[in-house]
Amino acid sequence: MSSTTGSRIVVTGATGNVGTSVVRLLSEDPEVGSVVGLARRAPQWSPPKTDWVTVDLSAEETDLAAEFAGASAVVHLAWAFQPTHDPVATWRTNVLGSLRVFEAVAAAKVPALVHASSVGAYSPGPKDEAVDESWPTHGWPDAAYCREKAYLERALDTFERDHPEVRVVRMRPAFLFKRESASEQRRIFGGRFLPGPLVRPELLPFLPDIPGLRVQALHTDDAAEAYRLAVHSTVRGAFNLAAEPPVDAELLGELLGARPVRLPRTAARSAIAAAWGLHLLPASPHLFDAVLRLPLMDCTRARTELRWRPEHTANEVLEEFLDGLQQGAGASTEPMRGRKAG
Repeated sequence: MSSTTGSRIVVTGATGNVGTSVVRLLSEDPEVGSVVGLARRAPQWSPPKTDWVTVDLSAEETDLAAEFAGASAVVHLAWAFQPTHDPVATWRTNVLGSLRVFEAVAAAKVPALVHASSVGAYSPGPKDEAVDESWPTHGWPDAAYCREKAYLERALDTFERDHPEVRVVRMRPAFLFKRESASEQRRIFGGRFLPGPLVRPELLPFLPDIPGLRVQALHTDDAAEAYRLAVHSTVRGAFNLAAEPPVDAELLGELLGARPVRLPRTAARSAIAAAWGLHLLPASPHLFDAVLRLPLMDCTRARTELRWRPEHTANEVLEEFLDGLQQGAGASTEPMRGRKAG
């Protein structure tokens, strides 16, 4: 492990679900001298050793190299999930903004870049066995989220070839949840017409059991710990991050006390597509298609090389998140603000 005592760590997307956890862990880390959080809107939150800089990655005039100067590592988390009906807008922030981050890392001679990739970057894969980091990362081309994550994987291939002096780490986490992210994720995926307090087990007489709906989850704080370890380490390359067990209709049925009922994939997709087309649901049917095809991930490399272990099971993650959803939980940053009503 390399020493980063007194180091300056810059975090983009520092006020979102993952960013708040990463900033908190780094600010509490005695080996970190200072943390610089980059976000579109400065928060009220003031963790130790942390300074905030207001930055819009989609703006071409942003001088990121100046913000990165003197940093020991840049942790790149910034991402826009919406508007899902305008893929050009998300491409401008997610892809072009990320390319600016990569270029600025090289220009400022930052020795390490820890990038937030995703399980969504993976090509379709098996649901009955886990794949390692060598599985192809071509995404699901019809879903903007997956397409953008996969594109950045190729961009990083080129970046690593052209800048071998930069240690590049790609984190590929499963779906990330914590109590404080409940209101944000309800707005992103459920929309303004889904009041969190109505998501209660007693109001769910049955649970749709859709073929292919078997995914992995992870507590956001556990993912943040992997980022912290990567900052201090000498590792390079990709790392899968997920908790056990995989999440399917049976597990959710037990958690919610609801009976799984088989629902054809086409019926579920048609309902989602109709709601999305009417702007009643932010989550697109294209993302639904991708989720049904995502492979399960093997996390052996993270355990052996990063010495990383998740502290929460997938069951615990979902229980905490559901409680936060019902209570309208949030945090004191603009993306994470709590709100009960839809």
